[in-house]
Amino acid sequence: MNVTKDRILIIAEAGVNHNGSITQAKKLIDTAAESGADYVKFQTFKAKKLVTDEARIAKYAIRNKVADSNQMKMLSRLELSESSHHILINHCNKRGIKFLSTAFDEESLKMLISMGIDKIKIPSGEITNLPYLRTAGRYGLPVILSSGMATMNEIKRAVSSIEKMGLNRSKICILQCTTEYPAPYDEVNLLAMQSISKELNLNVGYSDHTEGNEICIAATALGAKIIEKHFTLNRNLDGPDHAASIEPDELIKLVSSIRNTEKALGVKDKKAQKSEIKNIQLVRKSIHLKHFVPAGKKLSMDDFIMLRPGDGISPMDVDQYIGKKAAKNMPDRYKFNKTGVTH
Repeated sequence: MNVTKDRILIIAEAGVNHNGSITQAKKLIDTAAESGADYVKFQTFKAKKLVTDEARIAKYAIRNKVADSNQMKMLSRLELSESSHHILINHCNKRGIKFLSTAFDEESLKMLISMGIDKIKIPSGEITNLPYLRTAGRYGLPVILSSGMATMNEIKRAVSSIEKMGLNRSKICILQCTTEYPAPYDEVNLLAMQSISKELNLNVGYSDHTEGNEICIAATALGAKIIEKHFTLNRNLDGPDHAASIEPDELIKLVSSIRNTEKALGVKDKKAQKSEIKNIQLVRKSIHLKHFVPAGKKLSMDDFIMLRPGDGISPMDVDQYIGKKAAKNMPDRYKFNKTGVTH
């Protein structure tokens, strides 16, 4: 996916942390824009097209103070209407941040496409939904596919299903993800991100549900092209995802940390950096004499000492002068040079 050869794509995941309030959703957009994230992402669905009346509330949602008796009731409260989407897109445009939303059904995906989204985000729960995957692949837009709960074979089948609709693999990015809120650190399995990249020959990233920011930084260092992180205005708000989200000040720090980390990754070549060059002579050493050496003396390692600065002969070349004779009298701590020996 032509995500960013030079810059990691940062998605600030607002999700359903708006709690059904457009005012709160706008504040989330403001927070994401102020953080410097590239996208703010919401979730688009029709509850009746997503769950049955029998679908139970996840345990993590119950822990996070969701009082609804089933998913249908909870999700119905969190739906964003088509007009709400337009309001949020306009607000994103005003704040200079890109709008993105995850569609959980084909009708919602079609609506988002009509609104001009430039990427399709497929949630982990749809990775085995063949009709949905085929629909997503037909639009020709870059696809970001979360892989929570999935095996490598399930990821391969999903990618193949999307490709068969005509989407080139270079436009697909797989996000390593653990579908638990918050996700336990020992179940993040970041190295799987690299395995996915190697086995499927495509770009990878990371969708984070852990507490804090350090795992996102680690994913950046391991080669993630996209980082996605849930955020909220207040972690203590009622709702399924607030408790596993970071707050505004943490989001600002996360974006800054990712940018600093990608700068620090640099290039694969090992060489002295521009800021280091001025320090080379100051901290490296040159060959000096440990004591007075009279002319004609045969030099041995015992005659040499390595001292700063490094503006003389490098200690790496000392073997060339062992066994040679001193060409002249040389004082203690004399900075050794080629004129000091006979040839």
